[in-house]
Amino acid sequence: MKAEYFTVFCLWICASAQIYKLMSQMDIYSSKLSPAVDFAAGAFLLIIAILSIVGNLLVLIMAFKHSSHMKPPELLSVNLAVTDLGAAVAMYPLAVASAWNHHWLGGDATCIYYGLVGFFFGTASIMTMTVMAVVRFVVSLSLQSPKEKISRRNVKLLCLWTWLYALLWACFPLLGWGRYGPEPFGLSCTLAWGEMKEQGFSFVISVFSFNLLGPSFIILCCYFGIALKLYITYKSLEHSKNIPNIIKMHRRLLIIAVLISLGFILSWAPYGLVSLVSAVRGSEFLPPEVTMLPCLFAKSSTLYNPLIYYIFSKTFKQEVKQLCGRSNACHASSARNNITDNPIYLVCDSSRTEKEEKVVATVVGRTTEDKLSSGKNQEMETRLNSCDSQ
Repeated sequence: MKAEYFTVFCLWICASAQIYKLMSQMDIYSSKLSPAVDFAAGAFLLIIAILSIVGNLLVLIMAFKHSSHMKPPELLSVNLAVTDLGAAVAMYPLAVASAWNHHWLGGDATCIYYGLVGFFFGTASIMTMTVMAVVRFVVSLSLQSPKEKISRRNVKLLCLWTWLYALLWACFPLLGWGRYGPEPFGLSCTLAWGEMKEQGFSFVISVFSFNLLGPSFIILCCYFGIALKLYITYKSLEHSKNIPNIIKMHRRLLIIAVLISLGFILSWAPYGLVSLVSAVRGSEFLPPEVTMLPCLFAKSSTLYNPLIYYIFSKTFKQEVKQLCGRSNACHASSARNNITDNPIYLVCDSSRTEKEEKVVATVVGRTTEDKLSSGKNQEMETRLNSCDSQ
């Protein structure tokens, strides 16, 4: 009799465990990971959130301090900082709280909100970087300076276009083309890739074509063209004594722009690949841990830009240290009214001589005809001066 009671008790425990497991599987907002992994993921996101908010706020503070001296293309760097700051503020606190709660907070409403905001800021970021690449390419091939060729009004319109473009794509799932849903591991929300295999696969193809592959191709082509232009200019002016330093400066500018773009693209590429696999094979095809790691890596993209500025921009680093009270020395050129460089976008000292400015203009696109006419003018001035002395 006792053996029968014990058998029934064991069966009841097993049935309860199976029912609990089944209920957990039916709850799409329940974490599929262990509590320890959830806590670690939340701690990682908290660190990324703090560093991203502080870093991008510093970029915006520097932009405000030097707003009167900023060149029009540098507004795109400010726009990029706004997108990263917006993502860190609007998304990461909810993700951290949900991870430590071992369950997504808020249900469907917050899930749609989180997916829409993430898609919106992500699209705005990559389109801003695409516009930055195109603008830099146009400026490098132009006969005019950036200020003359690209007006502040045109840059503001380009920034507005990136936000409207991102808003349009973020609203498509709300209008029935695509949909938002939880990630397979249960603690984040995004586009419901696994549910769009039968309905909405055209949306998946469109998202990858117009918001990842297409912009990445444009960025690659633009920066390759700029690098080729710098290489050709260096070869044509390699006998000049001042050229190596100027070329080094513009090479550093190019490195900053390329690293910013590569940081975003490479951080989102694994997530894009996992999402594409989920759309084709279903969200159950990959283990929850495999889907979580690319998601965390993609969220770290908001940290890269301030970090790159700090590493490669001497003026930005000096002003950050000064703002934080770690350095009492002020940048000598920042107190003058003739500041020509901005610590957000440029990485050289602003105390350039007139002769260096002419060389810079040559590097960024001055044609051979301009150089010849400039040489003729200098030769004529020399002859006039010699005549006056006689």
